Amino acid sequence: MTTSDDRPEDDGGTRAYEALARITERHAAGEDRDRWEDRGRPMTPYDALRRVSDLASGSAFPAEGAPAVDERDLTAALALLPLARAEFDQLELGLLRMAKGRGLTWQQIGSGLGLGSAQAARQRHDRIARRARDGAQPG
Repeated sequence: MTTSDDRPEDDGGTRAYEALARITERHAAGEDRDRWEDRGRPMTPYDALRRVSDLASGSAFPAEGAPAVDERDLTAALALLPLARAEFDQLELGLLRMAKGRGLTWQQIGSGLGLGSAQAARQRHDRIARRARDGAQPG
């Protein structure tokens, strides 16, 4: 019998949901726990990554009776990195477009990003837009 951990042919959707469900079931707290128990909604990829990272590093403590982070939790978190990166790319792209739409120059945007030039800011925008576009296409 194979598990989702053994399926390289998995398109990522099933594996990602299984990873979110595992982390949420084992480690969600507060509102994330309530959403899971009340509506069956797992944590967001970013929140799941942050929770596993915090628990594994010791910067957060598990709820009483909750299990410690194990190898499968870490593997599940790793499986979520592409989703979290895509979410972050969409957020950054949206902010860049809003900044341009409100009249900021590429120089001002570059300064806000800690980049040295308007050209670097424009190139960053183009790179993120390309990555977001390519990631949105079925593969």
